[in-house]
Amino acid sequence: MAGAERGGVGVLENREHLFKILVIGVDFALKVLNWDTRTLVRLQLWDIAGQERFGNMTRVYYKEAVGAFVVFDVTRGSTFEAVSKWKHDLDSKVVLPNGSPIPTILLANKCDQKKDSSQNPSPSQMNQFCKEGGFAGWFETSAKDNINIDEAARFLVENILANQKAFPNEENDVDKLKLGLDPLKAESKSQCC
Repeated sequence: MAGAERGGVGVLENREHLFKILVIGVDFALKVLNWDTRTLVRLQLWDIAGQERFGNMTRVYYKEAVGAFVVFDVTRGSTFEAVSKWKHDLDSKVVLPNGSPIPTILLANKCDQKKDSSQNPSPSQMNQFCKEGGFAGWFETSAKDNINIDEAARFLVENILANQKAFPNEENDVDKLKLGLDPLKAESKSQCC
């Protein structure tokens, strides 16, 4: 997850159903979704929100990412202004096997606290912004009231799975488990009499 400082990203992680660990410069969380009756999906969420001082390290946090959320605070216009910067940073540092960007979902957080709706983009403006900016979609969310959190996560997973099916390889094949066993060659370093 990326977004401007105080954009509400950290609040999204404070839900009781997330496991959270502090990492230097970022927060790490694990979100578990009940995908269907037989499947649990575990999402690793790396919150690098507002960590501009770590900007040169974002590539490390993006490594092997297959999807992303970019979050802004609907009560603070400056956080929306940073959205394009974060999306560009993602697109320049992590791509799918065919070179296209990873699916990224825009989250308009704190929808429960909208002060003046005339300052916020309309849904049609948000749709157009997402289309032009390369976002897979957007959701109004409230971490406080748990509005659209699970829906946004499911939408992201659907986009990730669609990409995994489009670019199959052995690593993505969940029906196969390949164990690589390389027996260690022990060298005796001890000497006797």
